[in-house]
Amino acid sequence: MEILLSVSEGTLLFLLFVAVFAGIVKGAVGFAMPLVMMSGLSAVLPVPIALAGLILPTLVMNVWQALRGGVGALWRATQKYWRLLSIVLVFIFLSGQLVVALPEALLSAMIGVPITFYAASQLLGWRLRVAPRHHRRAEVGTGIVAGFFGGFSGIWGPPIVAYLTALDTPKAEQVRAQGLLYGMGSVAFLITHLRTGVLTGISLQFSAALLVPAAIGMAVGFWLQDKMDQARFRQATMVLLLVAGLNLIRRSLM
Repeated sequence: MEILLSVSEGTLLFLLFVAVFAGIVKGAVGFAMPLVMMSGLSAVLPVPIALAGLILPTLVMNVWQALRGGVGALWRATQKYWRLLSIVLVFIFLSGQLVVALPEALLSAMIGVPITFYAASQLLGWRLRVAPRHHRRAEVGTGIVAGFFGGFSGIWGPPIVAYLTALDTPKAEQVRAQGLLYGMGSVAFLITHLRTGVLTGISLQFSAALLVPAAIGMAVGFWLQDKMDQARFRQATMVLLLVAGLNLIRRSLM
């Protein structure tokens, strides 16, 4: 709470809006919560504090998503995607150390560039396709890339979404797999940044304060999932992420 009390009223409202909007996006399309939160929070806060802020909301919302289909469905997803999950977790632990070792400008660039690339590629209609004979290599590569960027940015969803989409994974299975991979990744992310010192008593309180607005947003997102054109909503989200990613790149150059 100390962080929220130290900012202006306008900044406070903006931080709460970011948490609500990130929850809406998560509930409606199943991913992109860390993308939205990191992009929004880091626009007004230092990167390490923004990173800490997204940790608890991301963890709780991912667990919520993972358990929506029931424990049995979650276990079946674990059996199928255990290799990808293992690689993601290992690289989250390894790359998480970069947060305290790299300058903030470089961290902003390392987060902003993949956000910008992902959003631009989706808006341009690019879709990855993987031939059956390359599935194993694609799985390993996806795990490395997702875990590496996830460890220091909290963002490991885009490579996983691209991989599952490339395999033409059925919607229900894709949602379960995302819930599993994001949920377990969030646990690894939390442990990693308790060790790095990014998540302290003060930043933990800040992260916890964003739980309620994020949960409200996610509930709204679940409702919207059945009420609106997801393709159009996702496109609007990508536009916002593109702007946010470019802003992070701009900050890294200042």
